[in-house]
Amino acid sequence: MLIGLVGVCASGKSTLGRLLKERGYRVRQIAQEHSYVPDMWRRITNPDVLIYLDVSYPNTLIRRKLSWKEHEYQTQLQRLAHARLHANLIIDTNDKTPDQVLTLILDHLQEHQG
Repeated sequence: MLIGLVGVCASGKSTLGRLLKERGYRVRQIAQEHSYVPDMWRRITNPDVLIYLDVSYPNTLIRRKLSWKEHEYQTQLQRLAHARLHANLIIDTNDKTPDQVLTLILDHLQEHQG
């Protein structure tokens, strides 16, 4: 099974990708937020499970000390709209630790695998 992770910058893709790989999962962190092609996530990865990691603009600034403007964040959300629409799981990461997000993902994968 191939898992795809999408979300704006600082949503947790790299951290969750690493945590899932450490547990033996095949994972791709898809940089859909940088693509003008709405379904690039599908074209380059076509994952069995697509997970959308959501985070607020203020939290992106806290997590990564980004020097971007809110309109850039909004642009990334627009670029991610197709992926969000097709995601198997959407997780609001704002008030969760990486381990809490990991638990939600693992629970979903266990249900998905039946």
